[in-house]
Amino acid sequence: MDEMEEGKQKFLEVVKGIDPQVLVVIPVTASNSMFLISLTKGANRKFITVPEDDIIDLPNDAGILTKVTKTVKDAVASL
Repeated sequence: MDEMEEGKQKFLEVVKGIDPQVLVVIPVTASNSMFLISLTKGANRKFITVPEDDIIDLPNDAGILTKVTKTVKDAVASL
């Protein structure tokens, strides 16, 4: 598994840890070094942007994990 796939897997784990009912769609490739990620729960959908570097570093950098976790928590809370 390459760094990008490991990061995407870690992102999915973060979301499932916050709310297992949230469906996540992560694009295959980044656009302008950003991922536009869709979070859906029931009829509600929220889009968040996460830098490509943050996805790559997510499994190995506690600071980025904390930042991304907060972004996801805020987005899930608004669903």
